[in-house]
Amino acid sequence: MRNWQGKKYWLVGASEGLGLALARQISAAGAEVILSARSEASLANAVAQMPGRARAVVVDVADSASVARAAVQVGDVDGVVFLAGVYWPMKAQAWDAEQIETMCNVNFTGCARVIGAALPGMVARGSGHVVLTGSLSGFRGLPGANGYGPAKAGVMAMAETLYADLRGSGITVQLANPGFIRTRLTDKNDFTMPFLMEPEEAARHMFELMQTDRFKANFPTVFSWLFRLSQFLPDWAYYRVFAPK
Repeated sequence: MRNWQGKKYWLVGASEGLGLALARQISAAGAEVILSARSEASLANAVAQMPGRARAVVVDVADSASVARAAVQVGDVDGVVFLAGVYWPMKAQAWDAEQIETMCNVNFTGCARVIGAALPGMVARGSGHVVLTGSLSGFRGLPGANGYGPAKAGVMAMAETLYADLRGSGITVQLANPGFIRTRLTDKNDFTMPFLMEPEEAARHMFELMQTDRFKANFPTVFSWLFRLSQFLPDWAYYRVFAPK
């Protein structure tokens, strides 16, 4: 079990959904939480829901200068959790360059910006906790997931690389790969979403991971088996199942 008392965690993408639910759990465990997102009003509402010490720092992860300013306001932290994301379902036949670039810029490059701002201080101190949010959609290419799936795959690869580099350094690196969560993002989907989780349920899974020293958690467990096993399928079989003509 992790000791949260007296610790300070920066949660980026924490004004609603999974981020907000996870922030409540970390706050209830005794850590001070700094909540970041683009909307000052949404952050004020989120901070008011925290059971412990909390404050808001506005940030736009798509803007390097904004991330740099936010990092100065936040200061040294014991942990950083990246949860920010945008999403539009999109098939290649309906390619929207602006939306694709935004998904890549926020979901992947935004993650790199935030980690780049928080990690050097942890390395200098020889302690810290880095938690990235991937997705079951990042295991292999899925139809209609242009932009979102590739960006999440990049986050997952980044987490694996950080974990490889930082083993034994005093910095814990963890990766959470959730399935479908009921949010304003998944409200855009026009298909049935199996094993759809409420944000509180997804946050519970993520917080349970953060209580341990395990590197990765994929959830919901049964649903995740489909994506994990798909990695072993040859291409002809995988696409016949997941993207039939």
